[in-house]
Amino acid sequence: QDPTWPYTDHKPWQPFEPTTWAQLVAMMPYQEVLFKPGSRYSYSNPGFIYLARVIEKLTGDPWEDYIQKDIFSPLGLTRSYFRSTPYYLAGDRSNNYAAASDSTGRVTVTANGRDFDPGITVPNGGWNAPLTDMARYLAFLTNAAGGDTALQRRFDTVLSRTSLAEMWRPQVAIRSDTFERYSMGLSFFVRQMDSTTIIEHTGEQAGFVSFIVLNPATSRAMVGVLNTVQVGRPDTTFGRFYGGALEMIWPQQ
Repeated sequence: QDPTWPYTDHKPWQPFEPTTWAQLVAMMPYQEVLFKPGSRYSYSNPGFIYLARVIEKLTGDPWEDYIQKDIFSPLGLTRSYFRSTPYYLAGDRSNNYAAASDSTGRVTVTANGRDFDPGITVPNGGWNAPLTDMARYLAFLTNAAGGDTALQRRFDTVLSRTSLAEMWRPQVAIRSDTFERYSMGLSFFVRQMDSTTIIEHTGEQAGFVSFIVLNPATSRAMVGVLNTVQVGRPDTTFGRFYGGALEMIWPQQ
């Protein structure tokens, strides 16, 4: 369900948002299934936490260790990390801000601090990375090894193109109209119009907002990040930013 923990309607069994796996397990008997799984769309942040737990059980590795050694390292994402910032990257760590307007229109900007611990929600929003690492990740998704045969082998080792194509196949419809079809794939959103398919995902965590969009047919891709959120009203800056990125990668040629 969305938001991460839908414990907001003051039921007796909703005392807090869990921060450890044991707390989440204790709450499982009280979860409410709103519809048959797979029958319709509803984004699930906890689903990524459950997926991380499955990976831990199958591999025997803590989730963060598995991602570091089997995805980050072979892809060369040397400045990516989870939770608190390593000392040698601290100077590059971005702050994040909240902007709020009062009744006179005056804007107040508050700094929220650089580091935060996402607790049990690391698998659904705890990846810290500079734009250079994000560009390397998009190179992997678009199979842009640049003729480097060793890098291409690492791409194929991390995940095959066949598996990525399966992840980008629409699973559940989100909306459909005359102009486009918007669906959920496996962990990715799929936007289709005419013969063009765009793969995308957005996210927000503790004031940081980001997105990736890519066109598998052309290998064109974009990443965008913001470190300021607008409090109490729609964030039109992000909407314009995201819309512009879609327009730039949409053409087939």
